[in-house]
Amino acid sequence: MKRLFPILSVITAALLAYALYEALVVAPTERTMGDVQRIFYYHVPSAWTAFLLFLVNLVASVTYLVRRNPKADALAVVCAEVGVVFCTIVLVTGPIWARPVWGIWWTWDVRLTTTLVLWLIYVSYLVLRRFSDSAQTPVLAAVLAIFGALDVPLVYFSIWFFRTQHPQPVIGGGGSLDPRMAHVLLINWLAFSCFAFLVCWSRYRLELMQREIEEAHAMESLAGTGVAAKASMPLGRSSR
Repeated sequence: MKRLFPILSVITAALLAYALYEALVVAPTERTMGDVQRIFYYHVPSAWTAFLLFLVNLVASVTYLVRRNPKADALAVVCAEVGVVFCTIVLVTGPIWARPVWGIWWTWDVRLTTTLVLWLIYVSYLVLRRFSDSAQTPVLAAVLAIFGALDVPLVYFSIWFFRTQHPQPVIGGGGSLDPRMAHVLLINWLAFSCFAFLVCWSRYRLELMQREIEEAHAMESLAGTGVAAKASMPLGRSSR
């Protein structure tokens, strides 16, 4: 598996470069918004990738609650970390697009607000994992992750159920999208997904190694405490 990582890294880098070229050069210019619409090829794939990572986090969290599998807990942490990064990209690129198109950076639209809430939930999840040393922390974090995952469908379907400032969906929502634009959009999502997979893979291995080191240190501390306790015990009377 270690030999496969460099190969996948090169393929992913090439795919990201190709996706960038497609988004900035090949994709047609949108008639109404102009070139600012090209941020669409990063905004939307970032959102889809974040949703996918939060889904994996949900499955891993439920698995941990059922089986208490530490590897599932490690996977949940990793997917939450990378998912927050992509969700941050969504929250940054959205206002950059909105400013020239809407004339404002932000509005408390249902889609925007629920996305911000989703980001805050998973940031809270990471803060809990980082600063809490309780033995119940993985359980509490898993419950919080399940709660956060419930917000994902609300974010996705909000523009179907509510009248929002956010544009209506162009895929699967009755809208239309130029086939060339759809092609570039899917290429970018593939590139982002591959990149997210590589980051999660590397971070997952690091997380397991870190936990093994912490466990070894804990065992050494217990062993040292046991030796010290025996050394401090008073000697018993010798039998006659």
